[in-house]
Amino acid sequence: MESLKNMYEEFGICDAIYEFGQKTEEKLKARFDAIDKNAEYNQLKVLHAMQKNRVCAEHFSGSTGYGYNDDGRDTLEKVYADTFHTEDALVRPQITCGTHAIALALFSNLRPGDELLSIAGKPYDTLEEVIGIRPSRGSLAEYGVSYAQVDLKEDGSFDFDGIRNAINERTKVVTIQRSKGYQTRPTLSVAKIGEAVAFVKNIRENIICMVDNCYGEFTELSEPTDVGVDMMAGSLIKNPGGGLAPVGGYIVGKKECVENAACRLTSPGLAKEVGASLGILNSFYQGFFLAPTVTAGALKGAIFAANIYEACGFPVVPNGSESRHDIIQAVELGTAEGVIAFCRGIQAAAPVDSYVTPEPWAMPGYDSDVIMAAGAFVQGSSIELSADGPIKPPYAVYFQGGLTWQHAKLGILMSLQKLYDADLVRLPL
Repeated sequence: MESLKNMYEEFGICDAIYEFGQKTEEKLKARFDAIDKNAEYNQLKVLHAMQKNRVCAEHFSGSTGYGYNDDGRDTLEKVYADTFHTEDALVRPQITCGTHAIALALFSNLRPGDELLSIAGKPYDTLEEVIGIRPSRGSLAEYGVSYAQVDLKEDGSFDFDGIRNAINERTKVVTIQRSKGYQTRPTLSVAKIGEAVAFVKNIRENIICMVDNCYGEFTELSEPTDVGVDMMAGSLIKNPGGGLAPVGGYIVGKKECVENAACRLTSPGLAKEVGASLGILNSFYQGFFLAPTVTAGALKGAIFAANIYEACGFPVVPNGSESRHDIIQAVELGTAEGVIAFCRGIQAAAPVDSYVTPEPWAMPGYDSDVIMAAGAFVQGSSIELSADGPIKPPYAVYFQGGLTWQHAKLGILMSLQKLYDADLVRLPL
């Protein structure tokens, strides 16, 4: 289609990169069809939960002040609980980000003298200060909560012998980070998480098993809470917000775990009864409704990126043919210049701030300079087209998002164009 090619030329995509992209997309049609079937199932799952809880227009009006008797807020939490098959849910704009949601879940369910055990290796960078791995004011360590860690094996599987040896009488919460963070290890499937949870529960049933589900929602037919997880947390400006939620986070799971989190978010005695929704419930509901199809577009973009960059000779995680369990694609570019060029291509493809040139900087919560590209409608939204990476070896960039597959495709081709223009990549023959 000549007119389509001309449109890409308007964005500065040269003929060679355009043709390379078209050939790659053609090879992926069967995988894209499977993703659409997955999205169809998850769409019906969300719709069923909304209908079951009789969502109506009055639920969108929101509340102010204390937020007492906010039926829209309470119904949304029932929708989340039913969708994720849990006893309860906490879905609030007062939860500022994914790190906050995870910290809230941990602080509310751990007590002085307890131990937190991570069985998927080092957690995401911003959680290091939450836990106290890097000393920080107000960390779990300051409250007398100890921390232990069992790394994944080299092949990305759980070290069951190591887990058995690490669990002791003080182990209260076992946490699993589903996605890779700034690491080049595989993302964990729901099935693998289920095996690990069953193993832990067989050792001691009363250990709370928690999953950081950021970037993983709706990428599979099931969720970690379907395989025995007691508590799961995530961000609304990632998958479940569908690109419409302007802020917020969620915690779902066992009623006691969620109630503990609610008491920590507001105060003991008030818990879930307060917390104004401030007129943004419409975007929470509609975003959650759209989340399965938006996530599907992001998944296609991740698979497309893996195949594009793998063909160009770069290590990619997951590789071009592996099954997918989150929306993140890691590409090891090998140089700081490569990471910067990639991110500048993503920024140039954005609908917002496309003219801005991203630069590495010392972001709070990270131990190295980080570059982030995200010309998004919601600041920092990583379900929207975005890419980021720490400026340190192995110089990997992490690509995610795209509210539509078509936008994700443009972003990937723009990133490749920037690398091509800087003579940092050779296209396959």
